Amino acid sequence: MAGMGSYLKKHTEALVKEVGIEPACEVTGKSKATLGRYYSDNPEHSDRFMPIDAVAQLEEAAGYPHVTVALAELRGVALNFEDRRANSERSGNVNSDVIALSQRFALLMGEYQQSIEDGQISVNEAKRLLKETTLLQQVLVDMKLNLEDESG
Repeated sequence: MAGMGSYLKKHTEALVKEVGIEPACEVTGKSKATLGRYYSDNPEHSDRFMPIDAVAQLEEAAGYPHVTVALAELRGVALNFEDRRANSERSGNVNSDVIALSQRFALLMGEYQQSIEDGQISVNEAKRLLKETTLLQQVLVDMKLNLEDESG
């Protein structure tokens, strides 16, 4: 549980910091001290975790579901988070998907090349790579949906 707990606390901290500590207090009705305990790595707070309703409130205010994704990853589940809505237009056909896929892959490889120039991938470089990987995954999902549409 220790590794799992610290992993969840790390993502809880990212969630609170994305929303901002003061707005997070307003959204959840919790104090700064209480929110801080939820992601504190001090041994005295090791068994304290943010209640799920507070997580849901903060994730609604945030741009990314940090804790939900962390929970899914701990169970070996991959979630596909997209800013666009389910009803939004897809690219249209497989040919345009193939072009978008090759362009996205080229961007990912460019980011990777730039990231490893010094032999080490920094936290910010890893975040950029993760973003490009997620965008590449989005193109693949669109391609899969278009292929399903074309197959009947």
